[in-house]
Amino acid sequence: MARYEFKLPDIGEGIAEAEIVAWHVKVGDTIAEDQQIADMMTDKATVEMESPVAGKVIELAGEVGDQVPIGSVLAVIETEGADRAAGPAEDSKDERSLGDGAVEPTPEQAEEFPVTKVIEEAGTARSEPVEELSSISTAEEKGSPSTGSGRMGGGAHVLASPAVRARARDLGVDLSQVKTASDRVRHSDLDAYLLYNGGTVSSRPAAPRKDETIKVVGLRRKIAENMAEANRRIQHFTLVEEYDVSALEETRAMMNQDRGSNPKLTLLPFLITALARGLAEWPMLNATFDDEAMVITRHGSVQMGVATQTANGLMVATIREAQSRSVWELASEIARLSEAARTGKATRDELGGATFTISSLGPMGGVASTPVVNPPQVAIVAVNKIEEKLVPVDGEIEVRKRMNLSLSCDHRVVDGWDAASFMQTLRGFIENPLRLLS
Repeated sequence: MARYEFKLPDIGEGIAEAEIVAWHVKVGDTIAEDQQIADMMTDKATVEMESPVAGKVIELAGEVGDQVPIGSVLAVIETEGADRAAGPAEDSKDERSLGDGAVEPTPEQAEEFPVTKVIEEAGTARSEPVEELSSISTAEEKGSPSTGSGRMGGGAHVLASPAVRARARDLGVDLSQVKTASDRVRHSDLDAYLLYNGGTVSSRPAAPRKDETIKVVGLRRKIAENMAEANRRIQHFTLVEEYDVSALEETRAMMNQDRGSNPKLTLLPFLITALARGLAEWPMLNATFDDEAMVITRHGSVQMGVATQTANGLMVATIREAQSRSVWELASEIARLSEAARTGKATRDELGGATFTISSLGPMGGVASTPVVNPPQVAIVAVNKIEEKLVPVDGEIEVRKRMNLSLSCDHRVVDGWDAASFMQTLRGFIENPLRLLS
């Protein structure tokens, strides 16, 4: 038998070390050639490490969350034959992914991509089973015949999830007495029942949740480090402006009705188009800043970063040459990048190189926000939720759809006048959508 030392290869230009985000083997395991042994993270890409030999694992370098220098021994494997060691560049497939976790789409894409809840445990991910609805008799649940005269009638079977049934049981509520417009009783129906019958319902306090200890590793740690560095080095200021998106929403709805094989349009492709055209007029916002060399680079093309919330944390995928794409092409690219992220197939190139970033929380976007600039970029815009408001139009009061955009800038590079001028330029595109399509 012989010892084979598998050394961490050079997995990226300028990378000195990588973080262990998951072990797929343990000491004592017998593994096959090309079997995955670990996931290593560098920057925002996860690289799968595969063993170039078959044998028995006798040593592993560290635990999840530890940093391993490039060229150092990652694992020692007992094999048949003479002793040898794997050099830094030997036998390692450079397969980059986002990791194993499922990805939530941006809220703007909620209709296209259903949300999957993921629970992380020691670098792995599993989907949490969804509670199944059950049809039960409330009379049976309470152990006595029902005397209710509600929607279901006495002794009828009520459709409700286990969580709703448990809550109703704790509150002493007969589910057959709870009215609902749908085919099952929901938490909101219980809330409404309690609101109008609060004086007759006795509730018991919910049991406290157990404390959790979560080790900050992988992407979550990178996000924490990047945000701390951004706040430390960048002098932020935020400008919020309100826009009338009534015409834009009408245009979007009309185009979706006759989209053919094209993907369904969300608001995001239109906003990216408006931003790309606005940045052409105000290039100081489409820039990167090397604050060590004190050099600002104003970019001629727009590499649009789209912030996406995932099960593991926020990631920014990059739409290349956004200024040259139509709204349909942008919608397709957003869908492609989201799918790549969701399945863990996004490449390093797709996760870097942005010159400006847009972040959207869709319907949950709040009234205003203060997004954090992602260095070396100098600006980022956050999309807030659309609200219907009563506004004066030509002397009449109308109901209009209004939305705020929140622009954060690096004040070392961008002046307030430039930021305000850029936001007014956006108004000309957002409130006149035909200009976006010409």
